[in-house]
Amino acid sequence: MKRRRERFMEYTLKGLGFFTIAITAIIIIILFVEGIGLFKEVSVKEFFTGENWSPLMEPKSFGVLPLVNGTLMIAIGSSLVAVPIGIGAAIYLSEYASKKARKILKPILEILAGIPSIVYGYFALNIITPFLKNFISDIQVFNVLSASIAVGIMVIPLISSLSEDAMSAVPELVKSGAYAMGATKFEVVRKIVIPASISGIISSIILAISRAIGETMIVAIAAGAKPQMTLNPLDSVQTMTGYMVSVAMGDVAVGSIEYKTIFIVGALLFLVTFVLNIIARSVVKRGKIYY
Repeated sequence: MKRRRERFMEYTLKGLGFFTIAITAIIIIILFVEGIGLFKEVSVKEFFTGENWSPLMEPKSFGVLPLVNGTLMIAIGSSLVAVPIGIGAAIYLSEYASKKARKILKPILEILAGIPSIVYGYFALNIITPFLKNFISDIQVFNVLSASIAVGIMVIPLISSLSEDAMSAVPELVKSGAYAMGATKFEVVRKIVIPASISGIISSIILAISRAIGETMIVAIAAGAKPQMTLNPLDSVQTMTGYMVSVAMGDVAVGSIEYKTIFIVGALLFLVTFVLNIIARSVVKRGKIYY
C-alpha cells in the first residue's frame, strides 16, 4: 500500500510537470506559427529594421523598431529607479536593520509587489505626471518618465527581496572574521557581502528587467500609444505589450495581417525575456561562492 501511494504521488507530480511543459510548448508553437505567417506578406528586413510601425493605418508600415525602442526605454528607465532603491533596501534589511525592523519592513516592502499593475498605471497618470508637470512644463500627458517611475516602484520588491536573500546567505563567520580584523560595517558590506552575493544581485536585476519588459497595464495607461523612435523620456511611446493590448481590444479580423502582428510581436517579446532569463541563470551558476 505504501509503495502504491509513493508511485501514485510520483506519477502525479511527473504528470503535472509534463503538463506545465506541454502548456508552455503550446503557447510557443501558437505564437510562432501564427506570427511567422506575417512574413508571407512582409519582408523580414522591413520588420526588423523598419522605423515606422502603423499596421492599422494606411499606408501600412511594419517596422518593429519603434515598439522595441519604447520597450527598452521603459525597461532602462525603470531600472534606474528600481536598482539603487532595491539594492539599498536589501543592504539595509540584511546588514543594518534589527530583527524586529526587518520583520516589519520586509513585508511592507513586498506589499508593493501585490498591488495590481493597473493601479500603478493610474497612479502614474493621475499622480506622477501632474507632479512632474510642476517642474517640467513640456512633459506630455502620456510619457516614458512617469511610466518608468511606476514600473520601477513595482519591481523594487523583486530586486530587494532576492538581493536580501542572497546577502543573508553569506555566512556570519565570514563577516565576524572581518569585524575581528577591525573592518567597519560599511567595509564588510562593500568588500565581503556584495562580492559574495553579486550573482544573486545581478540575477535579481535581470529578472526585474524581464518583468519591466513584460509589463502591460502600466505602459498601456501611462506611456501612451504612439510608436516612434525617440530617446526623450518626456515623449509618448508605445511598447510591445502596449501594442498587443490595444490591438487585441480592437476590431481586428482573425487571420488578417493585423491579427498576425499580435503574435509576431508576442513571439519577439518571448524571445527577449527568454534570453534574459537564460542570462540570469548563467550568472547565478557562474557566480556562486562556496564557503
